[in-house]
Amino acid sequence: MNYRKLFVACILCLSSTVQAKDITITRLTCEMQAGMVTTSNAPRLGWQMTSPENGTRQTAYEIEISNPLTGHTIWNSGKVLSPQSQLIPLRDFEKIALSPVGADPSVRPNTPTHYTWRVRVWDETDTPSAWSPYSDFRITSPTDAFAHSHWIGAITRKDAHLPEGRKFHGSELKKPEVKAAWEAVDTLAKKSIYLRREFHTNKKIKDATAYVCGLGFYEFSLNGKKVGDSEFAPLWSDYDKTVYYNTYDVTRHLQTGGNAIGILLGNGFYNVQGGRYRKLQISFGAPTLRFRLVVNYEDGSTETIVSDKDWKYDFSPVIFNCIYGGEDYDARREQKNWDKAGFADNAWRPVVIQEAPKGVLRPQMAQPVKIMEHYGIQKITRLTPEQIALACQSTKRTVDASAFVLDMGQNLAGFPEITVRGKKGQKITLLVAESLTEEGACNQRQTGRQHYYEYTLKGEGDETWHPRFSYYGFRYIQVEGAVLKGQKNPRKLPVIKDIQSCFVYNSAPKVSTFECSNPIFNAAHRLIEKAVRSNMQSVFTDCPHREKLGWLEQDHLCGPGLLYNYDLTSFIPQTLQNIADAQHANGAVPTTAPEYVVFEGPGMDAFAESPEWGCTFVVLPFMYYEAYGDDSLIRKYYNGMRRYVDYMTTRADKGIVSFGLGDWYDYGDFRAGFSRNTPVPLVATAHYYMIVRYLVQAAQLVGNQYDVDYYTRLGEEINEAFHREFYHTDTHQYGTGSQCSNALPLFLGMVSADDRQAVLDNLVADIKKHGNRLTTGDVGNRYLFQTLARNGLDELMYTMHNHEEAPGYGFQLKFGATTLTEQWDPRQGSSWNHFMMGQIDEWFFHSLAGIRAVEGKPGMKEIEICPQPVGDLKYVRASTETLYGKVAVEWTHEDGVFHLKVSIPVGCVARVILPGGEAPRKVGSGTYTFTVK
Repeated sequence: MNYRKLFVACILCLSSTVQAKDITITRLTCEMQAGMVTTSNAPRLGWQMTSPENGTRQTAYEIEISNPLTGHTIWNSGKVLSPQSQLIPLRDFEKIALSPVGADPSVRPNTPTHYTWRVRVWDETDTPSAWSPYSDFRITSPTDAFAHSHWIGAITRKDAHLPEGRKFHGSELKKPEVKAAWEAVDTLAKKSIYLRREFHTNKKIKDATAYVCGLGFYEFSLNGKKVGDSEFAPLWSDYDKTVYYNTYDVTRHLQTGGNAIGILLGNGFYNVQGGRYRKLQISFGAPTLRFRLVVNYEDGSTETIVSDKDWKYDFSPVIFNCIYGGEDYDARREQKNWDKAGFADNAWRPVVIQEAPKGVLRPQMAQPVKIMEHYGIQKITRLTPEQIALACQSTKRTVDASAFVLDMGQNLAGFPEITVRGKKGQKITLLVAESLTEEGACNQRQTGRQHYYEYTLKGEGDETWHPRFSYYGFRYIQVEGAVLKGQKNPRKLPVIKDIQSCFVYNSAPKVSTFECSNPIFNAAHRLIEKAVRSNMQSVFTDCPHREKLGWLEQDHLCGPGLLYNYDLTSFIPQTLQNIADAQHANGAVPTTAPEYVVFEGPGMDAFAESPEWGCTFVVLPFMYYEAYGDDSLIRKYYNGMRRYVDYMTTRADKGIVSFGLGDWYDYGDFRAGFSRNTPVPLVATAHYYMIVRYLVQAAQLVGNQYDVDYYTRLGEEINEAFHREFYHTDTHQYGTGSQCSNALPLFLGMVSADDRQAVLDNLVADIKKHGNRLTTGDVGNRYLFQTLARNGLDELMYTMHNHEEAPGYGFQLKFGATTLTEQWDPRQGSSWNHFMMGQIDEWFFHSLAGIRAVEGKPGMKEIEICPQPVGDLKYVRASTETLYGKVAVEWTHEDGVFHLKVSIPVGCVARVILPGGEAPRKVGSGTYTFTVK
């Protein structure tokens, strides 16, 4: 491009010299979360602002906190001279508001405490804004939240005779003694149950809050209506370490007079006893509930209802449920109005007081999982008798003669929902899969079989149902025992009037947009998004069917892309808690968190521990810090991070770490799996070096100079050992000279200044030798992509991905994938719903759109806009939400003219770097345009 003349045009809004700029305060947050938030300590508050004028900035703020029960102001910050609008600590709030002589004596000690708050700000002219609307938060400890309550259910762990341990997987499950131990379990221990309790209120209600923990999963209803819209609550965890609970404002659900509480319990990961397909078996106990409802009345009195011996239970219509195997529902067993006042529960059984889970009760931090999208039928295929006969053999099950297959068009995580009409006792089977057999039946061979759903009709008009406690990854639905509305029905089978795929994933908001003139890149971005959403459940899972486990490497290797695309302000802290819970006593961090299975035995060691996976514990807190400016995770987990580094040091031999999976699923003329192109010790040692360098930064942040000095020396020693072992001075290659071998040390800054260009040239030469194609896998991708991008080689990145051949995103699209697949070549089998290869999303935002934090300035308060118009791209439009609001970039490049439009939120400043090497332009909040010829 020939840049000859620079035209800069700024879109300026007219401002008055008399009146203040119009600042509107929006999106109040507590601990970076909007809506009701429960914390154990005084929270950090934040807000966003908008203004129609460019250059608006905050110079001061005032926060006011009130008691919503009395309306009294109990704390006021006064006018604080500060531009800070995020992560505002309330350092003296607790001791003032909660002290016996505090500003509001009506606050009762030892009870969950509810507060409302608002804020106003001053602009650069020292003129105040209007007060914001009110928001609220609650401060309570789990002990207070569940005071005087008990764990209740149908059977104790002792009486259930549940096996202990985390070794029940693979060949272990085939051992006679293991089979016998699980067969000896009381069947009551895996049954889904209803629990209920009635109470009366005769006073006017001010507010009501419910604290609920139902394990493994629960549905909560009050007076016949479901509370909330979550699925699979609470989010799963290692129940020996942490048990999450949920808080609900249920004021509008209560009524004067009789009220009824209803809880439906399922097994989830708390109680995996198998029965069909299962990756593993583990049980922390039979389904169990802990509950407390706090009702505050207008007259100042309070009433509490807790889980105790006065509750009753009965068996629910969910007659089978397993997180891995599916779910069966017999609608004939429904009990009408069971969760309403006045229901006759004389035949119900009294609950038993159960043993408590070993884990610490903690408020759920991450957003709930919900049904977020629906997909309808795209194609209907009825199987012929010949196809059914073949399918019985290939799928290893009896396929009913009525079977037909629905293509729903989108691979996803979730379950089907049906509306059906038929006779009492008729049964429908729904088998789901992401691929089809050769004869066209649903194929679960690669993803775990058998997994299916059965629904038995009650025969009372239209019946709508979907599973509650299990999900799977699928695109296709095989229906047996029913017909679609309008089809011939000689056997008088139930008629399905509607059927949909429910896409179920974590409701953490999407905060991005991306579109460009390259259709492959647009479609790749969609592939990655659907795969990420499918695997964003309670944790980031590897796949939504076969394993559903929280394999850790993708969290940091795809981390920057995830942070551009989703609000992870609460998801990552919960992820780090899960990793901390999984850390072993010797400091080791396993490959999965929660660690529901300990991989042991021949060939399993690498799956139990791998540095590229375990290092997430150290790397992810820094990615979080860069995105949000919040260093609390580094401080909170510093000791655990140091323990992991020290453990790695015990595994090193003269600075070299030689275990792990390496560049998992790299590409070549072989079936993907263990690293083949790059030595495992090279990859492992490079990650060992990386976490030591991160630990030095963490030590500086927490002010531990001894650790700074010690780990700085250790990092130098590791780098020296790395070069002795892997660097070939004669060829300027590392290891085998593979792309991963050279990209890793380049990305990590391990290469000397004298050798850097030669190593980079070798990396480029290898890419060209492979026809401008990559050879990296799950681990090596990010280091390859970012090494090219950060060394001015975005044109090569563009060429490397702008095609429809394997390996590449374009090939997966050509193959017909609707989610990112596990292997670069999906024809080789394995899962068709993995996001671990999705590292290109970081490049879309960081390089093509050019949105990034200024180096050394975490939190995106100071932003750098540096777009890269490469290849034949004609335009890029992208945006991402920071804590302060939306950053948006839109550029076009046609006929030698580059136009750029940038929007910066109030509270931020930006440095705009235009193509052609012109000096950076500094701008404040607002919208600006630039033109380069």
